[in-house]
Amino acid sequence: MDTATTRRQELLLLRRYCDTGDFRARDTVIEGAMPLVHTVAARYANRGVDHEELVQVGAVGLVKAVDRFDPDRGLAFSSFAVPNIAGEIRRWFRDHSHALRLPRDVQEHADELRRHADALATAHGRRPTIAELAQASGLPAAVVLEVQAAVHEVRVASLDAAVTEDADAVARVDTIGTVDHGYEVAEDRALARTGLAGLRERERQIVRLRFEDGLTQSEIAQRVGISQMHVSRLLRRAIADMRATLDADAG
Repeated sequence: MDTATTRRQELLLLRRYCDTGDFRARDTVIEGAMPLVHTVAARYANRGVDHEELVQVGAVGLVKAVDRFDPDRGLAFSSFAVPNIAGEIRRWFRDHSHALRLPRDVQEHADELRRHADALATAHGRRPTIAELAQASGLPAAVVLEVQAAVHEVRVASLDAAVTEDADAVARVDTIGTVDHGYEVAEDRALARTGLAGLRERERQIVRLRFEDGLTQSEIAQRVGISQMHVSRLLRRAIADMRATLDADAG
């Protein structure tokens, strides 16, 4: 069955539920749209929360979307549902950010790196570079990067809630224009060049805009001419590729 046919059937079911209150039609739409919930939940990976738990939260947003959807507006249901699903997950992060925890091994590395960072900062009067932290801790540079990124993800989880209760409002994390220090590209240009060299041109541009120029994801999206969602995906992929390159070089 092609996508157009599926969407027509979905719209017919939504109209039936809207007009008659047929809960069987409602349940069919919800069941059919669950893959969309999984897709949205996957955007919030690596934040210390199990994927299935986020799917359950997102499903609440999906149900709300079904109940609120007006078939006469001429809007595709998926376009209406995604902001509702994402908004529900963001609110969950806002309300539960105090309970987020790093995996034990990552937390142990983070504590160790923090001690070394404090000692190096005291000794040199500046923030230590990735290379200095790797040398002091005995950890590969790629592990240092991964730990810093994980700590940063948990730290900003509470910021990645919506500024307002509006499901498609601007996220707080994209209203903050400071440089993301979870990944110190500017402070270790030798390592950065090694990692950047293996990236595609678009990814290399986005990494530089984010971590060297300090642009938010929304600002990058406007500069490059793509969606903020696409920027986020490209950043995640680029950082994963850079870690792999640095890990290989360290080995």
